[in-house]
Amino acid sequence: MTRKLILFAALVIVIGALSAGIAIAAGGGGEEPLTGSDLEKATAAALAHTGGGTVTETETGDDGAAYGVEVRLDDGTQVEVNLDENFQVIGQESDDDGANDQEGPDDDD
Repeated sequence: MTRKLILFAALVIVIGALSAGIAIAAGGGGEEPLTGSDLEKATAAALAHTGGGTVTETETGDDGAAYGVEVRLDDGTQVEVNLDENFQVIGQESDDDGANDQEGPDDDD
């Protein structure tokens, strides 16, 4: 009985470790602020797309995008601009995920 319990516990630990590894590899929780030239390129692309505003946050690997840039527009609304690895806009959505979603034509949501 004890041997079965030990094997079961070991199996649970292995499955948990594999699940965590898959989540990390899929970008599940590893968003980091942008720095250097990535920050400059992402900021420029996002502000060009929105027509201005103030960048309030940047991050890597968000919502299936290579980069995410949050912008507060002149009217006070907050949007997140999603960029691919070449700093091309692949979508935009309101930051509050409410009824005012402003998704781009290529957004998968």
